[in-house]
This record gives sequence, C-alpha cells and structure tokens, in this order.
Amino acid sequence: MTVIDKRKILPSLSKDGDGCIILELGCGNRKRHVSAVGIDALDYDCVDIVGDIFDVLSKFPDSSVSEVYSYHFVEHLSDLNAFMDEMARVLKPGASLNTTVPHFSNPYFYSDYTHKTFFGLYTFCYFCHGEFFNRQTPTYQKSLKFSIKNIDLVFKSTRPFYLRHIFKKILGRLFNISIYTKELYEENFCYLFPCYEVSYQLIRDDCCMTSRADVLGRV
Repeated sequence: MTVIDKRKILPSLSKDGDGCIILELGCGNRKRHVSAVGIDALDYDCVDIVGDIFDVLSKFPDSSVSEVYSYHFVEHLSDLNAFMDEMARVLKPGASLNTTVPHFSNPYFYSDYTHKTFFGLYTFCYFCHGEFFNRQTPTYQKSLKFSIKNIDLVFKSTRPFYLRHIFKKILGRLFNISIYTKELYEENFCYLFPCYEVSYQLIRDDCCMTSRADVLGRV
C-alpha cells in the first residue's frame, strides 16, 4: 500500500531522537490527541499519514517516537508480534505505548468481522518483564523490551442504554480498586458482567531483558 505523507512529516524526522513525536495509530475521522501524528489506512481530514501501519512505521527511524496512542485499533491487526517489534524499534527508551482495545467479553467484539485478535488483562504481559499481576504468564520472545505501568478494565455501555451505563461505571470503580480485584473479575465474573474495554500503558525499557521463559526454564 502506498504511503501518503499529507503534511510532509517523514522527511523532517530526526534520526538522532531529538524532538517529541507523538503518534495516534488508527485515528480514523476523530483524532483524540491534537498534537499527535495521525496514521490511518483511510484518508480522513485529520489523518496526517495514510497507509498500512507497517508500511508507515517502516519510514520512522529507530528510537524516534516519544509516545504512541491507539483506540480500538490493535484488535484489527493479525500479527501482534510484528506490531510489538515495530513499537520496540521506533519508541525511545522510557517512552510509553498507550492502547485501548475491546475486552474479550465485550459482546460487540464478535460483530465486527475485521477484528483479528482477542485481548484480556494478561495479553501484553507476554511481551513484558516484571510481575504486574499475581498470576504469571510465560513469554515467547527472546527478549522483553517493555514493562507494564498500568492496566485498567473499562466498563460502559453504548447509547441509548444510559441506566446500564451507570451500573457498569459502578462496576468499573469496584473491579479496578486493586490488582487483586481485576484478576478476580476476569477469572470469575467476566461473562456475568461483560467488560467493554481494557486499557494498557506500557513503557519501552532502556535495555532488553532476557525472556522470563528463559529465566524460569519454561518452554
């Protein structure tokens, strides 16, 4: 797919990491972060660079991006490994990756035929070192380039279901009280009270850590 750089942003990117470049991936027709570079496969007015996400990211130098945001975008990708590799390459050490996706219990997830990947509390734990949750996951990477700063469950309902929206916001406050209650929810209550979204904040580490699978002797 051809990359269209509508604002001539790519030629101005610094290869030495100077400057503050913020990306909003899959911004669609409503970019939430005005100062961000909007990237989308469709050419809406607010989109700054049009093209396939991997084609566009390949144009960015290593360690050139200060922050990345995406909302209901990553679930459309069929290769999460490749996406995380590109995020690790373009993000500066200490930069954050912020992404919000449908939770796997969200019944609307299954209605959109373009959704490719399921997400729950632990999905990005497979790409991160450290022990954010009580339950530990294996990893399948040779090195771990991210750590988890925060993960939140997002409960809400769409219009015109205002009463159930209020009820779900109360559930959100309850289940996000602690790491324990988040894990308690997903293991025991997720199909009784479906969650709408899960929001992750990951930090690009200064150096690559050895995979937990190697450390723990897991296959």
